[in-house]
Amino acid sequence: MRFPGVDFIDTESMLNEEQRMVRDTVREFVDDLVMPIIEECHRDCRTPLELVPKMGELNLFGATIDGYGLPGLDNVSYGLIMQELERADSGLRSFVSVQSSLVMYPIWAFGSDAQKERWLPAMGAGEAIGCFGLTEPDFGSNPGGMRTTARRDGDEWVLNGSKQWITNGTLADVAVVWAQTEDGVRGFLVEKGTPGFTSSDQHGKFSLRASTTSELGFQDCRIPADAMLPKTVGLKNALMCLNQARYGIAWGGIGSAMATYHCALEYSKERIQFNGQPIACHQLVQDKLVWMISEITKGQLLAFQLGQMKDAGKIKPQHISLGKRNNVWVARECAKLAREILGANGIVDDYPVIRHMLNIESVYTYEGTHDIHALVIGQSVTGIPAFNAPQESVKKPKAAAVAQEAR
Repeated sequence: MRFPGVDFIDTESMLNEEQRMVRDTVREFVDDLVMPIIEECHRDCRTPLELVPKMGELNLFGATIDGYGLPGLDNVSYGLIMQELERADSGLRSFVSVQSSLVMYPIWAFGSDAQKERWLPAMGAGEAIGCFGLTEPDFGSNPGGMRTTARRDGDEWVLNGSKQWITNGTLADVAVVWAQTEDGVRGFLVEKGTPGFTSSDQHGKFSLRASTTSELGFQDCRIPADAMLPKTVGLKNALMCLNQARYGIAWGGIGSAMATYHCALEYSKERIQFNGQPIACHQLVQDKLVWMISEITKGQLLAFQLGQMKDAGKIKPQHISLGKRNNVWVARECAKLAREILGANGIVDDYPVIRHMLNIESVYTYEGTHDIHALVIGQSVTGIPAFNAPQESVKKPKAAAVAQEAR
């Protein structure tokens, strides 16, 4: 069955012809090729790599980049791609999001001409896969605390450290790795098979099971001097990449919410209970469905406005934080309400609800947690950063105070 979409107030009329065509193309791809296999991939904890060539053929990788054989689409079109992919599965959207926003984008924005020519066409076609190495085992929300280092040694850089929770890590032909240098944080391209570079998969996941999550290790890993992304000048460049990805997640969250809402709506009209009527006739069920469609509609409007602002060059990090924070929260709540409407059927993968419910827990956390984005927005509206409490306001434990005095 074709997914009919979720559109309560004719948001369709806000899209231009190209945007509709992009959305419909990806929707058809999802319905025909993704939905028949995604539950199996989730059960088997397997990334559906067989879809990569087709996604390359459809120009889903690096879609907003112009040149290098890439389509140069607008940001609303890119958002609609993310929406439809996450309607299928957050893991699939993560694969494309990482490839596009966290690997191709930094190569395009900060790389040399040689780096662009080598990687962008291959990655756009799906012939090469990339990953993004920023998060570390001890530093998630605070990337500035990273311990991975890069030391210049003649015509080479020597990397030491580790990265954790890396999407596509063991699949990647190249990793964009961020490391501390004498001159601050810089980005590097580390190719698969480089001596001293290792990767291993994270096991035991109950979320994003159709996505590969890995740990990267660097032990005296030597890479050539020209492996550095020459235009990187600090941690702000890594955060610029994250904002590209977060923008896509704002659309993806709505895709997940659309999937669970549509499933709950159809189920409620077919499930007969008590008086021989469908449960959709009950006030409590309708109240849940109304909450879901209300929040999805507001999220659609928010995502569209962010896309318009991004295309106009007016978007700021706090705007993207609002989109990511709100729309992923909406997806999380919609999954919970859909699970309630489906009852026991909500926990089996005959229906997509429990898979989305599990997946959205990861999306709620990565690319900036719900709480961290609240602080970004809070700083914007108050002008006061609240990420670190002033030292004088933090009470030291008595033993620590005594030790401080003794020193």
